[in-house]
Amino acid sequence: MDFRAELASFLKSRRARLRPEDLGVRPFSGRRRVPGLRREELAELAGVSVDYYTRLEQGRTQNVSDGVLDAVARVLRLDEAERAHLGNLVRALRGAAGSGRTARPEPVREGVRVLLRALGDVPAYVVGPRLDVLAANPPARALFADFDALPAARRNVAWQLFLDPGARELYADWEEAARDTVVALRLDLGRYACDDRLCTLLGELSVRSEDFRRLWAEHQVRESSHGTWRLRHPMAGELVLHRETLLLPDAPEQTLVTFAAEPDSASADALVLLSIASARPSAASGRAQSSASRDSASMIR
Repeated sequence: MDFRAELASFLKSRRARLRPEDLGVRPFSGRRRVPGLRREELAELAGVSVDYYTRLEQGRTQNVSDGVLDAVARVLRLDEAERAHLGNLVRALRGAAGSGRTARPEPVREGVRVLLRALGDVPAYVVGPRLDVLAANPPARALFADFDALPAARRNVAWQLFLDPGARELYADWEEAARDTVVALRLDLGRYACDDRLCTLLGELSVRSEDFRRLWAEHQVRESSHGTWRLRHPMAGELVLHRETLLLPDAPEQTLVTFAAEPDSASADALVLLSIASARPSAASGRAQSSASRDSASMIR
């Protein structure tokens, strides 16, 4: 992963979305070669020299202070998630201690596994860095994929969404789900800059999915901890589910993701039927069975 290019592309994309006149910049008399704010204009507004900002955008970050990053973030109108991502990229380029942690999450605690089982009809799974699925309850395996039967590389939300042929049939709002997934991967790239498995995943998605390349090029950075997903399941039919992402105590690299339906709704009834079916020995969704490998390793314990 070329983090100099990543930092440059991120900053350029944020300059491009701004209109100089909205920042009180006098319109440039000549023809603008780039959309949005020019380097010279940003540097003046941030109170640094053009050369200083240029070095930052080129990834030469050895002497860039947090104060300068704050000033640049203010001019670019970065939100909290974008400012954190900028800092992560700069620290990764500096090679500072802890800036690029290898993502090795702790095993899922037994108490969390008990919670997964206790959620009943509510599909839920635990994801770690890279959106790897570390544990899932039976309704989630029936709804999305039989993670137990998949090879390790495919026990991943992004892999399933972009490379599983059945994903577009399952997700009624595939574009929205895909964009949320890309955003999560980009945040992880900043947090775990030295993680080889993450870079391998990003490389595979870039090579094999034109849609992933398109969405990755948007450089969106934001928190996406909740949302409403519409699914078309071959067994349960149409579902409207509320996605919530919850941080787990004492496991900062793990999150619990739940998919709940409105009470007394058709989606809630469908989840009950799906839960009953998932309790049978042969239960799994049609698309999960088609993508599962019989001789693959069991899920990460």
